[in-house]
Amino acid sequence: MQSTLAKLSLCRTRALGGRTYQCDQCGELSEVYHSCGDRHCPQCSGRKRYDFAARAEQLILESVTYYQVVFTLPSDLSELALANRLEMADLLFTAAWKSLRKTIRVQQDYDPASMMVLHTWNQRIEPHWHVHALVPGGGPNLSGNRWKQAESPEGAGNSDGHYLVDAISLRESFRRRALSHLKRLRRQGKLKLGGKFAHLQDDAQWEAFCEKLASTEWVSFIQPPPTPSCSADQVVRYLSRYLTGGPISDSRIVAADAEEVTFLAREGKLTGGERRQVPVTLATTEFIRRWCNHIQPDQLTKTRYFGGWSSPKRTAYLARCQQLLEQAERDSSDDGLCPTNDRLSDDQTADAELPRCPYCDEPALRLIRESAKPSWSDVLNHLDPRCPKWYAALDFQEHCRYLMETHGVDYEDWYLETQVESAMKPAPPPPPPIQLYFPGMYPALDFLIESF
Repeated sequence: MQSTLAKLSLCRTRALGGRTYQCDQCGELSEVYHSCGDRHCPQCSGRKRYDFAARAEQLILESVTYYQVVFTLPSDLSELALANRLEMADLLFTAAWKSLRKTIRVQQDYDPASMMVLHTWNQRIEPHWHVHALVPGGGPNLSGNRWKQAESPEGAGNSDGHYLVDAISLRESFRRRALSHLKRLRRQGKLKLGGKFAHLQDDAQWEAFCEKLASTEWVSFIQPPPTPSCSADQVVRYLSRYLTGGPISDSRIVAADAEEVTFLAREGKLTGGERRQVPVTLATTEFIRRWCNHIQPDQLTKTRYFGGWSSPKRTAYLARCQQLLEQAERDSSDDGLCPTNDRLSDDQTADAELPRCPYCDEPALRLIRESAKPSWSDVLNHLDPRCPKWYAALDFQEHCRYLMETHGVDYEDWYLETQVESAMKPAPPPPPPIQLYFPGMYPALDFLIESF
């Protein structure tokens, strides 16, 4: 966590090196520093959003309706997840996919697919573990070689024409599978129960806790496309706002200083929150603590693919879907998404990617100097002047603790002893001269070589 904060503090600063450009129009110099590339960095989320859209567009097929399905853990489990991040992430992903897969196969009779992304926060940056799933509203029929579109049952009262599965049965299946997974984690001793949850180590208390969760109405909802008729590209761009980015964007922060941070948050208990935003003021230390609660370990994969979109099946699944769609005799404008012409032309895309001068706003920047991005092991060393002072102090303390626990020696004593030994140690002898050999130089040696 501390190394993540140190990386974020150095993002796009001189410490990471970069490129120097000169404008051929006005002659001014511009510095463009390297980004940290950390997945938690709010400054680097733009590139992540672009990468996500590029990956998602490879899964999108025209004339197919796509839904966003959100599965949320209750507040108690969201707090328990802070000490069991890897285990609770697997629980959430597994329970969400298995319930979604089973419900779609039973109610719609087609082979489903999904891409899910983990979010661990709400508008107030509190623990709120949930996954956003992108799900196609159709797929290869399980009982025949044809395309099957999701249809609402008779008497469902669906008026907008969009229907995936029954939300209530999906919610109940998700709760049942998540609780089963949770109990299995405790039986296997993989669940850390301490602090606020230490009482759950008692079997009776644990059973009461599970009964309370079983009687609670869990939150999961199905969201259709944002407009009745939109292109696949528009669906991806719409979902990318939810599937990428960090706990809070800069646009929501109203004021910040050493004492307090004020930001905007949606107010209300409705799904997704109401539109009205209210200011929320926190002490700066509390704001940082809440933000740090959403730094995930490197081993945790936040984006996962399931079903037909999983890596082993993706190519064959998409090819089969495309084949069945082409065979289907129906009007795509009635059942799917109509195409639009909002793509940028190649010339427009090329112009948009040209670097522009921050002084005269002309695309006339010329690269004149470049420095490579240093390794984090060098930058985050407490002896490196580029290392943030607060992190250098922590790294120095960790180094002292390691020396004391491993060698039983104080850092100052170790450093002084090392310097004295280095000064007293004689310089190593120079290496022997390299003896060159040429045929004919030594006749006896030539005879021996020829003998072998």
